[in-house]
Amino acid sequence: MTKIHFEITTPEKTALKDEIDSITVQTKDGEITILPGHIPIVSALSSGELIVRREGQVIPMAVSGGFVEVKPSLPGENKTRVIILADAAERVEEIDMKQAQEAHERARKAMEEYKNTDEVKFADATAAFERALSRIKVARKHARGKSSFEE
Repeated sequence: MTKIHFEITTPEKTALKDEIDSITVQTKDGEITILPGHIPIVSALSSGELIVRREGQVIPMAVSGGFVEVKPSLPGENKTRVIILADAAERVEEIDMKQAQEAHERARKAMEEYKNTDEVKFADATAAFERALSRIKVARKHARGKSSFEE
């Protein structure tokens, strides 16, 4: 079966680099699933869940911001290439729920504090709120069924 060469990188780490079957991501224009042979695209990511599928296994991740690029196969190669440059990316098993909830509450308070006084700080707080909320949602959704994917 044809595979996708996939890599997701943040400023701190390469979160995952592997040959996969498909990936589902949240973009600013909506959710897309990328399969082998997908047309080339570049799209901005939204904070949310990213699902990687490989040989019947699933790995869910929480991703915050960034870009996804789908590239065609290199000459002599039959693999679509998908590169994600994300602001943050965590596998579900890496998410500390207590820490995510505390970050969510801090961001909510900051949003209240800056909503009518400082547009830049309010925007930063809103982004932090969305990141924390996506981490919480992904962790809760997959709390019972831990990922069976192993590198």
